[in-house]
Amino acid sequence: MQSPPAGRKAASPLVGQSYAWLATALIATSFPVGEAISPGLDPLILTFLRFALSAVIIGIFVALRYGLGWPGWPALGRYTLISLAMSGFFVTMFEALRHTTALNTGTLFVLTPAITALYCIFLFGERPRGRTLLALGFGFVGAVWVIFRGDPARLLALEINYGDGIFLLGCLMVAAYAPLVRKFHRGEPAPVIAFWTLACASGWLVIFANSRLLHIEWAAIGTDVYIGIAYLAVFSTVISTTLYQAAALAIGPQRLAAYVYLNPALVVVMDWAIGKGLPPLMVLPGVLIVLAATVVLQLRQPAPVSQPAT
Repeated sequence: MQSPPAGRKAASPLVGQSYAWLATALIATSFPVGEAISPGLDPLILTFLRFALSAVIIGIFVALRYGLGWPGWPALGRYTLISLAMSGFFVTMFEALRHTTALNTGTLFVLTPAITALYCIFLFGERPRGRTLLALGFGFVGAVWVIFRGDPARLLALEINYGDGIFLLGCLMVAAYAPLVRKFHRGEPAPVIAFWTLACASGWLVIFANSRLLHIEWAAIGTDVYIGIAYLAVFSTVISTTLYQAAALAIGPQRLAAYVYLNPALVVVMDWAIGKGLPPLMVLPGVLIVLAATVVLQLRQPAPVSQPAT
């Protein structure tokens, strides 16, 4: 495969933000779908099937569009590091959902923008200041408000358990994802990065799963689990990963991480769409706070220079 030309331009900030909106909506569906199918299969196997299927799908596209060949050991090393952040998160997510709830994981997930900001300090010297710090704080408050339906009693009743601890480790991993994509970008198109990241993640998961793959009774797995895996592979992995990586290059890790705060609001919309109704009016202030914080972060953070890292 020929290397893409050096200095390939990233998408414009406006396009990058539209990518981030769509990717965030798709990622938000991972939590309810993951909660529904996680009891039916080992988390390592579940994540492997998701990534392997995703790699095959996007690999076909990359082969037809860009050509598919050996990227070289240095590039493979970069893709492997990115893949560890992504695969580690999803393994911990599925494992955590066996021991805790989507409510608790959704709460912990809103910590990732702040963690991403810390990573950016060390990797790029980008220090959030003034209104950015204020927006991060308000975004966290608004997200928690939505998750707990504006009821302080729900928040006070939150108990940190084994599943929450596992998921917190996953949050530490996934918060490094966007900074690593930006750090290791060398001009290749987002689908190429996505393919090799998924392929490397699948390889890691085969090693970790080891003999477990040989002892799975595939016929005993419910059809709903396979449907869930297919959905996660196509929509919450292939499409969202490609959009997420393109957005990371266009608007930067910190601005992209701010979209995490939209997850609770999107859950409200999804519940309404599937007939669960709208939440109490007490939730609406939290939604408005989250939206305001996200807008402020988009306005205050400069877009990254669209050239490969050195």
